[in-house]
Order: sequence, then C-alpha cells, then structure tokens
Amino acid sequence: MQQSYDVIVLGAGNAGFAPAGMAREAGKSVLVIEGRDFGGTCALRGCVPKKVLVAAGETLNAINDAAEHKIDAKFNAIDWPALMMRKQTFVEGVPDMFEDSLTGRGIDTAHGQAKFTGRNEIQVNGETVRAERIVIATGSKPRQLPIPGFEHAIDSDAILELSQRPDRLVFIGAGVIGLEFAHVFARAGTDVIILEVADKPLAMLDQDIVAALSEESARIGIGIRTGVMTKSIEKLEGVAGNGFKVTYEDGGADEHQAIRALTIEADVVANGAGRVAAVADLDLDAGGIDHDGPVIKLNQHLQSTSNPAVYVAGDANAGSGPQLSPVATYEGRIVGNNIVGGNTPQSADYLTIPSCVFTPPAAASVGYSAQEAEAAGLEFEVKFNDLKD
Repeated sequence: MQQSYDVIVLGAGNAGFAPAGMAREAGKSVLVIEGRDFGGTCALRGCVPKKVLVAAGETLNAINDAAEHKIDAKFNAIDWPALMMRKQTFVEGVPDMFEDSLTGRGIDTAHGQAKFTGRNEIQVNGETVRAERIVIATGSKPRQLPIPGFEHAIDSDAILELSQRPDRLVFIGAGVIGLEFAHVFARAGTDVIILEVADKPLAMLDQDIVAALSEESARIGIGIRTGVMTKSIEKLEGVAGNGFKVTYEDGGADEHQAIRALTIEADVVANGAGRVAAVADLDLDAGGIDHDGPVIKLNQHLQSTSNPAVYVAGDANAGSGPQLSPVATYEGRIVGNNIVGGNTPQSADYLTIPSCVFTPPAAASVGYSAQEAEAAGLEFEVKFNDLKD
C-alpha cells in the first residue's frame, strides 16, 4: 500500500467497484478498502443468497398451484439445512473473485475499518493514506429501533444463516425485507406475523399492487398487522431454544378507539425495519463532511457539499435514490465519470430505474406510481389486466 493515491474507494461492493475500475482505466492510482468481505451486501448478504430462498418459495408456490393446471403434485417437506448449504454455494468464493478482479487490473486493496483523519486522508490498520478523491461506498446496515429487548431480533444477515426453519416467526417491519422473507418462510410452513407501524405495507409501491400483494399474503397465512407499535421483545424464561414474547400496541387511531396492549410469541423475531447508511464509523467530521446523522449532504453530482474531494454512491447515499443494487452500480458509474471527467459532472435520475419485491408473485415497478403521477399533476390513465390464469 502506497502513502498516496489518486482515488481511494471505501467499500468493495457494487457502488465501489464501478468508480474503482473506471478510475484505473483512466490511468489513476486506486486503493479499495473493505471492512468486511469483498463483494458487498448484494453478492454476499442480500440479492444473491436471498434469491436462492426466493426460488425455493416460488417452487413451493408452483406446487401448491399445480392442481389448477390438473397436475397431481404434493409438498411433503423442505430440507432447510440442505437449502442453506445450497445457498452457501452461491456466495463462497465471491470475496476472492471480487478482490482478484481488482488486483488483476492494478488496483491496490486493503482489509480493515477505514476512517477519515483529514479532508483528503484515510487511516486503515494504523496507516494513513492520502488521495485527491475519496469515494464512500460503504453500503448500509440494518436499522436499529429503540425498543427494549431489540437485541433479540436477528437481522437479514442472520436470517440467511438460520440452520433450522422456525415454526413461529415475527417480523418487525413490513418493508421489502420483511415481505420477501415472510413469503419464503410461510410457504415452507412457518407461521408468520408482520408488525408494521404504518397503516399499510410497502408504502413506496403503487397501492393497487400493495393491495394485491396483501391479499396474497393473507391467502397463504401471513398476518400483517398495520398501525401497530412494537413496545418490547422479551426472552421467555425456562423455554428451551429461542422463545420470545413480543408486546405491541394497536388502536388509538382516534379518540373513540382505545389503545390495546397485545402479545405474541415466536421462536424467532426478525428485524425488517429497513437499513441505514453504514457511515457511523468513518469519522465524517474529521473529513470535513457535513451530515445529518447517517445522511451525508450531497450536491446533485453525488459530491459532498462541504468537501469536494468526497463522493458517495450506493446505500451509503441515504438521502437520494432507493437502496437497490442497480442503483448502487448506477451511482458508482456516475461518480466514476465525475472523477474521471473533471469539469463534466453528471447527476442522477432515478425515475426510470426499475425495482422489484421478490415475493411470489413478484411486485415490479418502474417510473411513477399512479399516486406519484397524480401528486405531480400529470394526466394519465390506469389500466388493469389480470394474467394470473
């Protein structure tokens, strides 16, 4: 590792991979620092391993629907440990592949927790390195909620490592993570309850799509309880294994409705409350980087408003685009172009980026929802076409 580089990239996932490669192709010296395994959330702890489970859920869904197509098929059991082993085959070797791809192009790499020690300085493993440009692409981490006993709730990383399928599962949060995993577990035979503080799940999606997905969730036995506030998670004493009691409140929506305290027991409680930018350990203040908590203040070119040497891409950019792997790659390319192009900075436009919630059936979208189009004052027409048969 040198003492000085043209570009330092913090994070070796999709958002960091693009600007690192583009800068190197332009002849710049590049260092990529990663605090975990090279590859990032999508390849190791998100999209890829999750879709192995989703594929199993889709297969179970097809078996359950086989009778409609006059096929005699029955679901007997799912070998959960074997499914976890299959999932692992898709991620093992990925870190070495990602790092070898970087070093093979002449990019230096380092393992360790990075932090700013100046506007153009990074410290890692006790060494200080400087760079003309620094890219923050450190991704995101599960959002923590101020709930007593919340330490008992496992995150999405741990869900993907469950050695046995739980009989009873409670998700706190009806976002993308909660819904996708809920469908997998419910179709495999787990009793699933989702507790959501908002009055509806998946608030970012078109509400007609949400209604259809909620109906399908109820059909397969998922209980989505909206407008409720989770108050505590308590480990049950004297219970073998992992038994928990979740206390939540509902009601109180108006003055005539009393607030009720309710409880539900589960073998596993999971955090489905979303993710926040993983920037808390970077010492942003030492880098002269203005921020509001985990939200770094950026201009339209994904550049720090207070330190023009710093750019942000991917989930670490908590103030702009959605937390999606294609968005991370897209923003990484924009940052790469801005670093290489100098006086021709590019800005991000997220409207045409597609997204998908991988539940059977999947809920995909691109562009405006009907609600967003109406709020924007656009003239539009909504059409429905039922293709389920």
